[in-house]
Amino acid sequence: MTRLHLHLLSDSTGETLEMIAKAALAQFDETDVQRHFWPMVRSRQHLDRIVPDLAANPGLVLFTLVNDETRARLEEHCVMLGLPAVPVLDAVTEALETHLGQEAHGRPGRQHAMDDAYFRRVDAIHYTIAHDDGIAHEDWEEADIVLAGVSRSSKTPTSIYLANRGYKVANIPLVVESPPPPALFTLRRPLVVGLTTAPDRLIQVRRNRLLTIAEGQETSYVDAERVAEEVRFARRMFADNDWPVIDVTRRSIEETAAAVIRLLTERDSRDTPPVIGPKPI
Repeated sequence: MTRLHLHLLSDSTGETLEMIAKAALAQFDETDVQRHFWPMVRSRQHLDRIVPDLAANPGLVLFTLVNDETRARLEEHCVMLGLPAVPVLDAVTEALETHLGQEAHGRPGRQHAMDDAYFRRVDAIHYTIAHDDGIAHEDWEEADIVLAGVSRSSKTPTSIYLANRGYKVANIPLVVESPPPPALFTLRRPLVVGLTTAPDRLIQVRRNRLLTIAEGQETSYVDAERVAEEVRFARRMFADNDWPVIDVTRRSIEETAAAVIRLLTERDSRDTPPVIGPKPI
């Protein structure tokens, strides 16, 4: 197994850098990666305190540093230590500069500025938490998305992920004995999406859930026939109301959220009237 020390240096929170590194590492098997994470590196003094760890654990250095002095200092140290250093956003930034015809501002953490988008995201998170698991259905018309599905079909984690992307999301569990509120069937603004999964996979997830709450005995919650009926019940409801359906059986939360966003974008593009300009002469 290949072992790698991966040093991640950012002048902001490092969230972008971590996501890039994670996506790239997913393409490699049989690797033992030890991450060294250094966020908020905004001065030469801070950088100099990191250098001993670079020297003690030589490996690959990935960085997102926009300050020229700090960046040059890091590159000097890496050359002296014989370490490869990769500025992971350079190619994208240079391409944008070329196509936009302007230089990047070079201000650290600019993507995390507390602007209108930031406060909309905070508002979306508050809304989503307050409308989890069928709560406050009288406010569902304010949502961007409503997720429906049987228990343990990834509704809540998908909702929270979408909220972090700025979408107001409500979700509701579908229970055979307890029909959802009528408001679910009269929504106009939100996109209602059905989440479904294979019964076998659902039983496995539910069993794991029971173990976490020290509930080991068999119940109808994990009965194969009962679970299959729940899934059929939900699918009938989705079909009867012409709601789009996403099978989450083999999807990660991120993949499910991406599929939901795609459905919302497609719906909004269909609902947006075409822009009619003057006829060409």
